[in-house]
Amino acid sequence: FQSGANYRQHVIDLHVAHRDPSDGRSEEEARAEAAEIMDRRAADDLPYMFIGLPSSISGPNDDVTLPAWAAKPDWELELAAVIARPAYQVSPQEALDYVAGYTIANDLTDRATVFRRDMPQIGTDWLRSKNAPGFTPLGPWIVPAESIGDTGDLQLTLKLNGEVMQDESTKDMIFDVARMVAYASQSARLLPGDLVLTGSPAGNGMHWGRLLRDGDVMDASISGLGAQRTRCVAEGK
Repeated sequence: FQSGANYRQHVIDLHVAHRDPSDGRSEEEARAEAAEIMDRRAADDLPYMFIGLPSSISGPNDDVTLPAWAAKPDWELELAAVIARPAYQVSPQEALDYVAGYTIANDLTDRATVFRRDMPQIGTDWLRSKNAPGFTPLGPWIVPAESIGDTGDLQLTLKLNGEVMQDESTKDMIFDVARMVAYASQSARLLPGDLVLTGSPAGNGMHWGRLLRDGDVMDASISGLGAQRTRCVAEGK
């Protein structure tokens, strides 16, 4: 179970960056509007979630192949909760009782195929943009939930070729782990081993104007969960 638009600063930045060029408002006004939208989402308890494939998972030190068709591959470092036992329609108050532990996920995305150009009315295409083989580096470990305790202030850091690109705390989440797990369980029955990815903070490739390419090395870490290293290899090499 994957999540989008769950880090407040990231969503506000995207809202400002992608506003209509004819919008005559100042950046401060646009940011204030985005913040109001985030507050409404939080109050209405409406996370944004979708489904990923287990075939996209790879190990924490595996190379990832960048498909030839993926014109704009990007990184998205995320905290992932691992489900311990079947969970269906659980409340936020009891949701963490269903979490076995936590691990690191890097939810790679091809930005060029996120939106369907042939039929823009149908919106996003997460199957094509996120589910290539190896597009979800995972691990190195599942750290038991009791060893982590409060997930409300874990630092997520991603470096590209040694340069820091993402460096943010889970304090910036709009919906915490408990609310994400509970929300997913309202529609689907969560099973042991399922993953609930909780969104990615500001600092992805689109923000920097620098997407992944052959030879890039990503070093990703989250407080208490270890680190992973992923090397990018162009398809056919």
